[in-house]
Amino acid sequence: MAFFLFLVLVLMVPSSNAQWPPSPGYYPSRKFRSMSFYQGFRNLWGPQHQRVDQNALTIWLDSTSGSGFKSVRPFRSGYFGASIKLQPGYTAGVITAFYLSNNEAHPGFHDEVDIEFLGTTFGKPYTLQTNVYIRGSGDGRIIGREMKFHLWFDPTKDFHHYAILWSPKDIIFFVDDVPVRRYPRKSATTFPLRPMWLYGSIWDASSWATEDGKYKADYRYQPFVGQYSNFKASGCSAYSPASCRPVSASPYRSGRLTGQQYRAMQWVQSRHMVYNYCSDNKRDHSLTPECWG
Repeated sequence: MAFFLFLVLVLMVPSSNAQWPPSPGYYPSRKFRSMSFYQGFRNLWGPQHQRVDQNALTIWLDSTSGSGFKSVRPFRSGYFGASIKLQPGYTAGVITAFYLSNNEAHPGFHDEVDIEFLGTTFGKPYTLQTNVYIRGSGDGRIIGREMKFHLWFDPTKDFHHYAILWSPKDIIFFVDDVPVRRYPRKSATTFPLRPMWLYGSIWDASSWATEDGKYKADYRYQPFVGQYSNFKASGCSAYSPASCRPVSASPYRSGRLTGQQYRAMQWVQSRHMVYNYCSDNKRDHSLTPECWG
């Protein structure tokens, strides 16, 4: 009888595998050294809306301004990560971002790799948007390559680590070391190859950020705050010799993901992906040939 009661209790406990991804088996964030904000970054805009305390950065948006920061060096490949905590409550219209770009070096014809948190309304989850722009596809006539997720945790409760691995072969997006998206290089025209800087920002994108602009930023709830810590930026800078070897986010020097990492990524995409541009029948896929197969 005692064993029967024990078995019933065990079966009543929710399985963690039903809510959390399976282990990726490899944890790239542990392989790269953290740095303080001022070791790798400088304020780009909104200095009065930025504060550094014990190596953690806080930036905020109010009705007067947002804020942004930029790495002191450009890179041509690498692992780029930060632990980020988002603001709870009403944040519609607000974007909190961590991304690679060369917009200042190539205005109107730039490359960009985005991790963006799209603000939300009460009771609805944040959307994590990953995106890739190549050679001006983010300028003028926008050709986005968005893949969006609702996370398996509340990103306002604690810091979680978000990262981009950019190599000459592919771009991999990570959440707490779980790969959630791999964007392979299929041609030079659909892959960013020019050096990029690492950025972060918080800004008002009311025209599109939340349900295609249905809900706007409401400054009765200001300030809107983003917190960043545990910065990582390791790889080949634009000034590194040609012999610099791209870093890997797997046990393999080639950078190829393991089977266990792929299974974790498939778990996330099957349960938490809410939009994939390649599956959007309203899109003109002649402009995104990487979706063809």
